[in-house]
Amino acid sequence: MSSNWWVVIEEQRGAGDGRSWSLSETFRFEDQESAEAEALRLAREYQPVYPWSPKSRTAMRIPGGYLVIVEGRTSKFHFRLTVGEAI
Repeated sequence: MSSNWWVVIEEQRGAGDGRSWSLSETFRFEDQESAEAEALRLAREYQPVYPWSPKSRTAMRIPGGYLVIVEGRTSKFHFRLTVGEAI
């Protein structure tokens, strides 16, 4: 029986105090190694909805995935990538 690994992207949406988390993308993989490699690639390359004009990016490895802070011209947003196995 093959494993069922996922990379899930959640990102902030909205402005000011009205920001909320939203599920943006999901990707399925047959093995953990492939899922983790894709999560690292996405931490470096994924273009979140906000900010509209990204100027810099800081990616941090956290338990189970990555947290990425993207600074725009006027504000900062962040998104997270989680690697998990369906049970």
